[in-house]
Amino acid sequence: MRLLPPQARISGEIFFAADAGEASNLAALHDEAIRKLRGSRMAMIFQEPMTALNPVMRVGDQIAEAVVAHNSISKHDAWQRAVEAMNDVAIPDAARRARDYPHQLSGGMRQRIVIAMAIVNRPQLLIADEPTTALDVTIQEQILELLAQLRIKFGLAMLFISHDLAVVSQVADRVAVMYAGSLVELGSKRDVFRQPAHPYTRGLLHAVPNLRTDRGRPLQTIEGTVPALQAMPTGCAFEPRCEFRIPECAQDFPPLLQVSSGHWARCPVVNSLLTQQNSNLPAS
Repeated sequence: MRLLPPQARISGEIFFAADAGEASNLAALHDEAIRKLRGSRMAMIFQEPMTALNPVMRVGDQIAEAVVAHNSISKHDAWQRAVEAMNDVAIPDAARRARDYPHQLSGGMRQRIVIAMAIVNRPQLLIADEPTTALDVTIQEQILELLAQLRIKFGLAMLFISHDLAVVSQVADRVAVMYAGSLVELGSKRDVFRQPAHPYTRGLLHAVPNLRTDRGRPLQTIEGTVPALQAMPTGCAFEPRCEFRIPECAQDFPPLLQVSSGHWARCPVVNSLLTQQNSNLPAS
């Protein structure tokens, strides 16, 4: 989205094809080009709606402002589009509630307003950054169900960012696990949750209680702490905390290795173990 402060550094490439056209590298686009895409072809839902909304503007005006920014349209028509977007996110009596200020709405309603702002211009990509963190469990379920419906209704691709594995298992098709700023595992939801191939992913899943968890024993944890980004180790960032580490792990940054079709992990040790296990399975 290119919302980083001026002193931030960007490396790598991010390709995005707007309206089925030729893919552009977002990291290299000039400011005006990225501004045309941001809020129209790609949109973002932030995790705390109260800080994402202007407290002194009516919520309908805030949604309409997103419409006017990307369309040659009258204020009246933009307001109508805003009310329609509020109806899309199931806000009752949308025409009246559009005149409310953010503090007059509940946390769940405010999050629906943020979602309405994101979808009002019918983006192709919706980035959801911890959209249910500040909400109670019941409202979380409603927001997740709403996002699933909007994905189908508008044909959205959604990038969902979360630390909640239960939520990830509910909404994701493919899962990418990151540690210390690097991608450590990528695969289908089934592969990552049933056959995790990186020690960090394994540690996260083992720390989640289930119905078979012994309530008399403490939950498993991952020993150690995340390294400071300004003092990253030369080799694998997870090496100091890893039970599978070998001397080579501290020397070289491991590449992503293919575990199975569509499943990749940045750990040669666990990859080798899984390969051996799979080779010992009887042929079906």
